[in-house]
Amino acid sequence: MSRVLIYAAGIVVVLHGLIHLMGFVAYWPLAAVADLPYKTTLAGGRWDVGPLGMRVFSVLWLAAALGFLAAAIGLVTGQDWWRPALVSTVVLSTGLIALDWASAFRGAIVNAVIVAFLILTLVTPGVAPR
Repeated sequence: MSRVLIYAAGIVVVLHGLIHLMGFVAYWPLAAVADLPYKTTLAGGRWDVGPLGMRVFSVLWLAAALGFLAAAIGLVTGQDWWRPALVSTVVLSTGLIALDWASAFRGAIVNAVIVAFLILTLVTPGVAPR
């Protein structure tokens, strides 16, 4: 059962990482993404970061995508570093979501599910590699 849970969690984490790639593509901007319109403001329009600031913001979305992908690989292959990688990536992801809440609020739900999985792995022996 725990192997199934590990693979299921890995799939969720990978998918969440791939969705973060959409933020990179939309905010660089490399392409139009329907649910993530290009803008130069964050925090509900209260913070104008300009085009350069949005490029930095987009690179942070890319970093979160890569962090989720790396953490999923670490989880599935039983590496020791998967948990700190996932925790730090969830923190980054949550910050990005907070800055773009109107467009990205659904990601907070996925982050909550990932945090619940992390807690489960700490309190239930054998659920995931330590």
